[in-house]
Amino acid sequence: MKYMVAELLVTAKKVWYENGMVCILIQDGREIRFPSTLNKRLKNASRSQLENIEIICGGTGLHWPELDEDLSIVGIMEGRFGQ
Repeated sequence: MKYMVAELLVTAKKVWYENGMVCILIQDGREIRFPSTLNKRLKNASRSQLENIEIICGGTGLHWPELDEDLSIVGIMEGRFGQ
Protein backbone atom coordinates (compact mmCIF):
# COMPACT_ATOMS: atom_id res chain seq x y z
CA MET A 1 0.00 0.00 0.00
CA LYS A 2 1.65 3.13 -1.26
CA TYR A 3 0.23 5.62 1.25
CA MET A 4 -0.22 3.52 4.36
CA VAL A 5 2.23 5.46 6.56
CA ALA A 6 1.21 8.90 5.24
CA GLU A 7 -2.47 8.09 5.69
CA LEU A 8 -1.91 7.16 9.31
CA LEU A 9 0.02 10.37 10.00
CA VAL A 10 -2.40 12.73 8.25
CA THR A 11 -5.91 12.37 9.64
CA ALA A 12 -8.96 14.61 9.71
CA LYS A 13 -10.19 15.93 13.04
CA LYS A 14 -13.17 17.90 11.69
CA VAL A 15 -14.81 18.44 8.29
CA TRP A 16 -17.47 20.87 7.10
CA TYR A 17 -18.86 22.56 3.99
CA GLU A 18 -18.78 26.36 3.77
CA ASN A 19 -19.32 28.82 0.91
CA GLY A 20 -18.67 26.31 -1.87
CA MET A 21 -15.64 24.82 -0.14
CA VAL A 22 -15.03 21.49 1.57
CA CYS A 23 -13.00 22.34 4.68
CA ILE A 24 -10.88 19.85 6.61
CA LEU A 25 -9.12 20.41 9.93
CA ILE A 26 -6.13 18.04 10.16
CA GLN A 27 -5.06 16.63 13.55
CA ASP A 28 -1.87 18.74 13.54
CA GLY A 29 -3.88 21.98 13.20
CA ARG A 30 -3.53 22.55 9.46
CA GLU A 31 -6.65 23.35 7.48
CA ILE A 32 -7.25 22.22 3.91
CA ARG A 33 -9.98 23.64 1.68
CA PHE A 34 -11.00 22.82 -1.86
CA PRO A 35 -13.89 23.89 -4.08
CA SER A 36 -16.60 21.23 -4.25
CA THR A 37 -16.80 21.88 -8.02
CA LEU A 38 -13.48 20.04 -8.47
CA ASN A 39 -15.28 16.74 -7.86
CA LYS A 40 -17.75 15.37 -10.43
CA ARG A 41 -20.29 14.10 -7.88
CA LEU A 42 -20.01 17.04 -5.50
CA LYS A 43 -20.27 19.59 -8.32
CA ASN A 44 -24.01 19.11 -8.87
CA ALA A 45 -24.98 18.24 -5.30
CA SER A 46 -27.37 20.25 -3.16
CA ARG A 47 -26.10 22.20 -0.19
CA SER A 48 -27.66 19.72 2.25
CA GLN A 49 -25.95 16.81 0.47
CA LEU A 50 -22.61 18.64 0.58
CA GLU A 51 -23.01 19.41 4.27
CA ASN A 52 -23.61 15.73 5.07
CA ILE A 53 -19.95 14.66 5.30
CA GLU A 54 -18.57 11.86 7.46
CA ILE A 55 -14.99 11.24 8.54
CA ILE A 56 -14.21 7.57 7.86
CA CYS A 57 -11.40 5.03 8.20
CA GLY A 58 -9.90 6.44 11.36
CA GLY A 59 -9.74 9.94 9.92
CA THR A 60 -8.01 9.03 6.66
CA GLY A 61 -11.04 9.59 4.44
CA LEU A 62 -14.24 11.51 3.85
CA HIS A 63 -17.61 10.07 2.84
CA TRP A 64 -20.77 11.71 1.47
CA PRO A 65 -23.44 9.04 2.12
CA GLU A 66 -26.15 10.62 -0.01
CA LEU A 67 -23.76 10.94 -2.97
CA ASP A 68 -21.88 7.64 -2.51
CA GLU A 69 -18.58 9.54 -2.75
CA ASP A 70 -15.37 8.85 -0.86
CA LEU A 71 -12.12 10.82 -0.90
CA SER A 72 -8.89 10.18 0.97
CA ILE A 73 -7.20 12.97 2.90
CA VAL A 74 -3.83 12.18 1.32
CA GLY A 75 -5.45 12.19 -2.12
CA ILE A 76 -6.96 15.61 -1.48
CA MET A 77 -3.57 16.90 -0.33
CA GLU A 78 -2.08 15.57 -3.57
CA GLY A 79 -4.72 17.33 -5.65
CA ARG A 80 -6.78 14.23 -6.45
CA PHE A 81 -10.43 15.18 -6.03
CA GLY A 82 -12.11 12.12 -7.52
CA GLN A 83 -12.77 10.84 -11.01
